[in-house]
Amino acid sequence: MRLSIKFTAVPTLAAGLLLLSAGCSRNSDANAPAPQVKVEEAPDPTLVEIDHPERFALTAVRTRKAYEELRVNGVVAPDVARTVPVLSLAGGRAVDIRARLGDDVKKGQVLVSISSPDIAQAFADYQKSQADELLAHQQLVRSQTLYDKGAIAQRDLEAAENAENKAKTDLQTALQRLRILGADPNHPSPVIEMRAPVSGTVVEQNVAGGGAVRSTDSSPNLFTIADLSQVWVLCDVYENNLAQVQVGDFAEVRLNAYPNRVFRARVINISRVLDPATHTAKVRLELDNPDGLMRAGMFVTATFRSQTERTVMAVPSTAVLRLHDRDWVFRSEGGGKFRRTPIQAGPVAPDNSQEVLSGLSPGTQVVVDALQFSNAAEENQSGMGSSSHPLRLFQPGNRASPNPTKV
Repeated sequence: MRLSIKFTAVPTLAAGLLLLSAGCSRNSDANAPAPQVKVEEAPDPTLVEIDHPERFALTAVRTRKAYEELRVNGVVAPDVARTVPVLSLAGGRAVDIRARLGDDVKKGQVLVSISSPDIAQAFADYQKSQADELLAHQQLVRSQTLYDKGAIAQRDLEAAENAENKAKTDLQTALQRLRILGADPNHPSPVIEMRAPVSGTVVEQNVAGGGAVRSTDSSPNLFTIADLSQVWVLCDVYENNLAQVQVGDFAEVRLNAYPNRVFRARVINISRVLDPATHTAKVRLELDNPDGLMRAGMFVTATFRSQTERTVMAVPSTAVLRLHDRDWVFRSEGGGKFRRTPIQAGPVAPDNSQEVLSGLSPGTQVVVDALQFSNAAEENQSGMGSSSHPLRLFQPGNRASPNPTKV
């Protein structure tokens, strides 16, 4: 009995041990840590890495003093205070023109000769008044003699004196009319000569040879003469920029015909009325024109500078790359890496430095020649067999670009 029980218990114990071993194995697998999955970060298309960074010169963003600038277009115009119209109060016909548009004339120079019926009538009235005055004077002398001898009454003498006075008045009126019309009373002729009232340049001509000349109430000036030793520049400034221009400010004026010449002008007037079509105000500049280079009607570019200075950041203009309607620079990240950084660029100064309005801070190192750096990156990408356009490197959000792009 004992031997039978002993051999029966052994297999049962072995089976239990096997089941316990299997359960422990399953618990061990459940408590083991899960395998980690490696996720690759998206590439950064703005970062570029090069092997030899010394090939590209760097410069630091610097600060400088600057003034608010506003650049507008304008046109040269004569100074109204130095402009004189040439008028004819007598109608007729132009028989001889001796000055043309653009000619320089001297005061008293003959401009045009006019044959005028009005002058002929005025001379006739003057001569008639002379005869009437002479007759009235003779009658007064006779009346005075007769009155002295008691042959006529005093009232007859007074009537003769009154007639003499009226005749003198009529004669003076006829004489003044001749002079107003421009005729010479000592040289009776229906032809009058219109002379230049001042020295200057003929900036307007409205009469031609043989053309009719009408009275001033229905015709323009025959000529307009202007002294161009001092001129105006009329500029159109948009209402949004009017705060940048003040009376008394100075501006640099460049003629389109002479871009290398710079003239200094002063703001003398800002119109209080805006053009309803363009919403611009006329800003009037005054400047000297001793050499006569500025001619009426010339187009100019005027640069206004405010009277208060400010501190701005600047980089060489070559460091700024214009691409996709935005401005970019290549900022040094160290270790041969450069980051394409968007900025807001301002105007270019005469020393070829460009103002940086935002996107950088003073002292930041950027590539001096951004175009050369960009071309090198494009050539490298093309050499790597890229199937896309070489400019893919500089398209924001392009995840197909290497990270970083190595040149």
